[in-house]
Amino acid sequence: METRPMRLARRWRLVVALAALALLWVALERVALAAAPDGVVLSATVEFVEAQSQEDFLGQPVLVQALELTLTSGPNRGAIIAIEHRVQTYAGERPYAPGDLVYVRALPGLDGATAYELLAPSRWPALIGLGLVLAALVLGVGHGRGLAALLGLAFSFLIIFAFVLPRLEAGHDPFWVALMAAALAMPPGYLLAHGPNLKTGVALVGSLLGIAVTGLLAVGAVALTGLTGYAAEEAGFLQALSGGGWDVRGLLLAGMMVGVLGVLDDITVAQAGTVQQLHGANPELSWRELYGRAMHVGQDHIASMVNTLALVYAGASLPLLILLRDTSAPLGYLLSQELIAEEIVRMLVTSCGLVSAVPVTTLLAALAFRRQTVADSASE
Repeated sequence: METRPMRLARRWRLVVALAALALLWVALERVALAAAPDGVVLSATVEFVEAQSQEDFLGQPVLVQALELTLTSGPNRGAIIAIEHRVQTYAGERPYAPGDLVYVRALPGLDGATAYELLAPSRWPALIGLGLVLAALVLGVGHGRGLAALLGLAFSFLIIFAFVLPRLEAGHDPFWVALMAAALAMPPGYLLAHGPNLKTGVALVGSLLGIAVTGLLAVGAVALTGLTGYAAEEAGFLQALSGGGWDVRGLLLAGMMVGVLGVLDDITVAQAGTVQQLHGANPELSWRELYGRAMHVGQDHIASMVNTLALVYAGASLPLLILLRDTSAPLGYLLSQELIAEEIVRMLVTSCGLVSAVPVTTLLAALAFRRQTVADSASE
């Protein structure tokens, strides 16, 4: 039988879900307008492969394809265009075939005619398919909680596109933008997934403190190691396109903070839930006893989490690990390269922030649930 707290939790989830969907719709409209093709980048479909031949480029095989495409966007939609495209087979690129969806760039020619350059294949169908697989699994296993999780994910992307990116483009401090984004994104996501209750409130406070610790550690670590934020090529391109108006080091700090948000949810909710279960099993436990017993679980959580994070970063940085193994340069020199040092700093800072959230959340939960028991006893 559904109790009154359960009904209230369901209504709160519904209200938050509707608000998230409404805001997401507005944000997507904004993003769609901002990213609408302006006649430069257009979508197209490969109609024919007229000819193809093999060439050598700097000793590497290159496949040259003569393609006929049909434009599917822009003012000349439906027009047939011819493009010669070189496929770098040595880099793993595959040749195009009729029916492939691609993107092309329209360029003004010397004679006033429009020239076209093939940019990349369209990966949207594959990405949408993978997203649908994830949604089906989450809904099939999680049911109502799964739907709430997907809505929380949508709200997180809403915050990134509607709040973070516009403010970064406006020149606001990336550190404070990331901190404010966490404060905005966490409450709806936590309420949708876990409902309005004491456990959710404690987990939310613990997560906000964890993200603040992560940010402070990131500031200190980036200054200590002298990172510039230019390890990724995208940073250089961004500065070149904007005329040097971006705070690239600040973007590095913000990226560390945003990247830790999702894992904080798992850690803080698990610890608050552990304290809640211990308190429910024995309401006579003091807050010190609740904290001590829950921290035994938290220590196991920390051990597995640190190992998981290390493996995740190792998996994402396999080319760097190969460089470490196959080069004759000193190890200290390799670790001093910004491309490698940035990943190490990112892993260490986010791990420290996550580990610090465990005792903080556990202590807050122990005090909160014990205080709730005392208040309930006094009211009786």
